[in-house]
Amino acid sequence: MSHTVSRTQQWLLDISQQQPQQHAILLAVRQHILALAPGIQEDIKYGGILFADQQPFCGLFAYRAHVSLEFSAGAQLADPHQVLEGSGKLRRHIKLHSLDEVGRKQVAAYLQAAWQQQAP
Repeated sequence: MSHTVSRTQQWLLDISQQQPQQHAILLAVRQHILALAPGIQEDIKYGGILFADQQPFCGLFAYRAHVSLEFSAGAQLADPHQVLEGSGKLRRHIKLHSLDEVGRKQVAAYLQAAWQQQAP
């Protein structure tokens, strides 16, 4: 019986070995994303994990000094906590340098808003 590791699990494993601090942040944010709805799918693309329900709505990317939570249509999101960064037409992101910033920067609220925004 062969045990296959998903591409997402493999990517997370690689990050855990190379960047343990970013790995903890990734796991925390990913848990919030997957808790939004039962049908959320994840795929490894562009060097990170993209998340989709009806359509893609966010992605997680690990960098040397931080994790970036990217919102596909982030320019349309309300930013009551002034944590969204970026100035392009569509995308916005939240930079996370530590695990406690996941709570401090209200990541769950932004994820909920981004997820609701893409629902039909």
